[in-house]
Amino acid sequence: MTPRLGLPPAYLATGSSSFADFLADLAPEVLPGRMVATSGDPNALAPHGTTIVSLRGSFGAVMAGDRRATMGNVIAQRDIEKVFVADEHSMIGIAGTAGIAVELVRLFQVELEHYEKIEGLSLSLDGKANRLATLLRGNLGLAMQGLAVVPLLAGFDLIRERGRIFSYDVTGGRYEEHDFYAVGSGAFFARGSLKKLYQPNISLDDAIAVALEALYDAADDDSATGGPDLARRIFPVVAVADRQGVRIVDESDIAAKATRLVGNRMDRPDGPVAQVNDGGAA
Repeated sequence: MTPRLGLPPAYLATGSSSFADFLADLAPEVLPGRMVATSGDPNALAPHGTTIVSLRGSFGAVMAGDRRATMGNVIAQRDIEKVFVADEHSMIGIAGTAGIAVELVRLFQVELEHYEKIEGLSLSLDGKANRLATLLRGNLGLAMQGLAVVPLLAGFDLIRERGRIFSYDVTGGRYEEHDFYAVGSGAFFARGSLKKLYQPNISLDDAIAVALEALYDAADDDSATGGPDLARRIFPVVAVADRQGVRIVDESDIAAKATRLVGNRMDRPDGPVAQVNDGGAA
């Protein structure tokens, strides 16, 4: 078919609602997975984002990320943002190679918007999780060279009427987490903190507080994770997904909660203790 108005054939092709497929036909070199790694140690050459945590309650889901990016043993950036609004009812956090991760998020955001414009309706949360897995699989070549991206997806499922959390591995494997999860270099410590403090009937305010405690515990034991920086006024980014949609929590609210957390840690450096039920009547 002869292109009209000088448009490349990719603009006139039909049969797919995927923006990633469209971009693969039009300009495959700009896809994250088509980039070529340079020689040398990738961990020392490219900034890496670190810890992301997410937990869910009856309200929906909360996601929080620290603000530090590292290159080897050097702090590359103190105020990077790692938690983003993916669309109206889902949010995504990134760990791994920061530049590729941010490009992946941008592509994912356009992918969801493109699908909605072409099909006239939004993807289900399961559909979004599957699309992200496909995009992540396209970065497998760079992941095998050390430039891995490990996202965390969470949102409010309008069909099931509850918050849901999805984790991934570098091959694009997708796994649904039940109540909470963490990814990144401080994930081991953050998950221990979440396991200690999480309650099934947790409220939104308590969920935000628990997420901040988990990030603080991760920063306490993982040098690549940044804690609240009171001197520079740099605090974690926190997003909430509920029935009304996704929103980034106002920085002033997080600043107040983080300042109170740091004050409490002055008295109890290891943080709050879990409530222990001896098996008797409540």
